[in-house]
Amino acid sequence: MMTPEKIAAAFRFACMAELEALKPGNVHIFSDGHGMQIGDFIVSAEVSAVAIAAPKLTVGERILSSVQATQKAVGLNTNLGIILLCAPIIQAALQLKGEANFNLAKLQIALNDVLQHLSVNDAQCAASAIVLANPAGLGEVSTHDVHHQPQVSLMALMQAAENHDRIAWQYTHQFSDIFDYGLARYQAGLQHWQHFNNKGQHQAWATTALYLGFLARQPDTHIVRKYGRALASDVMLHAQTLAQTYWQSENPKLQQSALLAWDTALKNKKLNPGTSADLTVATLMVHSLIN
Repeated sequence: MMTPEKIAAAFRFACMAELEALKPGNVHIFSDGHGMQIGDFIVSAEVSAVAIAAPKLTVGERILSSVQATQKAVGLNTNLGIILLCAPIIQAALQLKGEANFNLAKLQIALNDVLQHLSVNDAQCAASAIVLANPAGLGEVSTHDVHHQPQVSLMALMQAAENHDRIAWQYTHQFSDIFDYGLARYQAGLQHWQHFNNKGQHQAWATTALYLGFLARQPDTHIVRKYGRALASDVMLHAQTLAQTYWQSENPKLQQSALLAWDTALKNKKLNPGTSADLTVATLMVHSLIN
């Protein structure tokens, strides 16, 4: 039976598992980056896991309390995207806490219900959380600017942002990237490298494959907001080549040097595919919840 404790554990596991995978351009155990250290992310995972899975909160309250806990602990935006993605999924899981047979289909039905009932208060809490985290490339927008208290629902807020923010796009498309692509990609990676099941190494290699898969599917919107679509598209095209080579390898460790070289190149250019990393965490959390 699903409980807040199990949900918090699934969230914490997903955050930690993502850090253990080599993700070019992003922070991981092989390399810090972008003015942040892996320890910041570990602390963030611990404090936000308790807040985001707390019972009797709305989606917006869940987002705001998690960001507040993170800011109090590390004073950095280490996990805003993760929180925005995971909060409604966790809300759906909590709705099913009395279900004896918790499964993916029930979670998706519950999630759709959560998304349909997002409120103005959810939007106001989320906007406060976004301003507090102050993500790179936030700036001012003409429609439903988060710097001003929203008077529309959180779904309307996400609809206004969906064309330039892949996290917002998840809200308006029933988290399709995760449920229709991410879960299958990760499971395929686990099976593909199951012979590396030594201290969970196959999970780390599958997570790298998942991250590269997201990065190769569409321009990472975190890079788009900071540096424009053309540069983000170049990163996507390189990810496509690297992902194909990586996936074809029977021993993914042989690809480690190429991944690390690209990691260095991206960080030297200050390019952080943060949205792809956030989608990776959310996928890992869902996989953990249903398994």
